[in-house]
Amino acid sequence: MIIGIPKEIKNNENRVALTPAGAQELVKRGHTVYIQETAGIGSGFPDHMYTEAGAKILPTISEVYQIAEMIMKVKEPIEAEYDLIREDQLLFTYFHFASYEPLTKAMLKSKSICLAYETVESIHGGLPLLVPMSEVAGRMATQKGANYLEKPLGGKGILMGGVPGTLPAKVMILGGGVVGTQAAWMAAGMKADVTILDVSLPRMRYLSDVMPANVKTRMSNEYNIREMIQTADLIIGAVLIPGAKAPHLITRDMLKDMQPGTVLVDVAVDQGGCIETCKPTTHEDPTFIIDDVLHYCVANMPGAVPYTSTIALTNATLPYALQLAEKGWKKAAQDNYELAKGLNVIHGEVVYKAVADAFDLNYTPVEKYLVG
Repeated sequence: MIIGIPKEIKNNENRVALTPAGAQELVKRGHTVYIQETAGIGSGFPDHMYTEAGAKILPTISEVYQIAEMIMKVKEPIEAEYDLIREDQLLFTYFHFASYEPLTKAMLKSKSICLAYETVESIHGGLPLLVPMSEVAGRMATQKGANYLEKPLGGKGILMGGVPGTLPAKVMILGGGVVGTQAAWMAAGMKADVTILDVSLPRMRYLSDVMPANVKTRMSNEYNIREMIQTADLIIGAVLIPGAKAPHLITRDMLKDMQPGTVLVDVAVDQGGCIETCKPTTHEDPTFIIDDVLHYCVANMPGAVPYTSTIALTNATLPYALQLAEKGWKKAAQDNYELAKGLNVIHGEVVYKAVADAFDLNYTPVEKYLVG
């Protein structure tokens, strides 16, 4: 198969979809890898590392799209890429369709095959291609939150762990999944007073067993949320419903109950956000303030640490990319339930129900393309 790796052109996105090591694994199995010139430079991988691994360099993004049977990316295609995508071309990347209707409609129009990292799902319900970036984003959420609690940046002027004779910051984490767990570990390590809210008792029992003493758990409901936001210093949104929009657990009216300088970090912003007042921001202009509450809602947080993120992502995606390259998308999805769950759009039809529901679009079961 011919695999194309375009340079990411989303604002301040320095990751790349494949490391030189990943390219070498594909090439030694007989596949051809084309990578756009300087696509890996932001992650610390110059062009010569790819050519030494057997990949070929192309100067423009249009040439990469034109020649490739499978496009591997990190972030969803943006508007400048829509017309480059061909009918029957396989796109393997993060899409987060349910949060952005124009992207969904553009991919339907292209009649391409869209296989979304974020909905590849194991038989146990895990999301193996979302996990590595969720781990990065969760740890960064605490890191960024601690930074923005500083007074010159708009926060309350609180040190996360305090010092002897002072109280530590109160960190409230909505969701005890991968993002929430990683955020809690970081906040705990900084000696903050941490509470994770979740709706699953088994998950909270597990977290209570593995977390240090300065991390507590509490049932996630409106009553508890409204009570806790009154004294929280840093609130991290870490809610995920696979392939669907995140619910608004913090609504606009709740901001009036927060103290000035409270910091909100919404990691769920890729899927619409779990904080109603959050809207996607960029690394270039990451924050805004509403009602004296600071919002950090960068939609590609792991893009700020591209070396770590690119290696972590390739570690997870490469086994699936090899299956797709060796078998083609249809046979690979027939043989592997996890890849079948990743299919969102095929030949102008939505085949993932949560995406269809988000925009009231016609839904076609994926089995139409996989059976027989």
